[in-house]
Amino acid sequence: MEKILEIIDLKTIASDDNEKDILKGLNLSINKGETHVIMGPNGSGKSTLALTCFNSPRYIKTSGKIFFMGEDITNEKTNEIAKKGLFMSFQKPESIPGISVANLIKTTLKAKNNEKIDLPKFYSEINDNLEKLGLNKEFAHREFNNGFSGGEQKKNEMLQLLTINPKLAILDETDSGLDVDAIKTVSRALSIYKNKDNAILIITHSTKILEYLDVDKVHILINGKIVESGDKSLANTIDEKGYSKYLADEN
Repeated sequence: MEKILEIIDLKTIASDDNEKDILKGLNLSINKGETHVIMGPNGSGKSTLALTCFNSPRYIKTSGKIFFMGEDITNEKTNEIAKKGLFMSFQKPESIPGISVANLIKTTLKAKNNEKIDLPKFYSEINDNLEKLGLNKEFAHREFNNGFSGGEQKKNEMLQLLTINPKLAILDETDSGLDVDAIKTVSRALSIYKNKDNAILIITHSTKILEYLDVDKVHILINGKIVESGDKSLANTIDEKGYSKYLADEN
């Protein structure tokens, strides 16, 4: 199968603390058509991994490589990485007063595809996606995340995902703080997005969102390294028993 993301022996430190090792030789491979999940306790490096894939200035890579669709993106600029087809949702999305949801998505598509937007087609697609998410058409004209509830912010991210249609979606705790109905909406959006040519990487503390998704692999991240991988049942084991087994092994 064709690899969509390959991370080889990735090591990082924090840019504001060069003594702090975070990722310590992480390896991960995701094929087209797959959904992977990374779980781990607080401070294990989950969000660091997501941000490092986008070359965030918060972290410095000391060794390793990141390949997307066979291309080395280790030191690529963040905006260029996004143009190539990577998408990330955030734990705490930013609000942008004065810019509507539709305009930001439109601008993103224009930059990604490097072509003029067909406006009738664009608004037809965004309205279709709003309907799939159970949102009214006015949602697209609201200021981007300004005054949005937590659930609305996450639905906004799913609207972006469906409309932009990237090759790989990295979701950093998209389910955090959501009620059951909102989790179902996010899960439905992911199921609509998913196909044989793209992939999903979900970073989560909870197994609730996994109840509604088909998952290929679950990885346990402890102290900067993936210590075990398995099928969906591994997530259920973590839900029942926690991470004490792995933390004991580290100590």
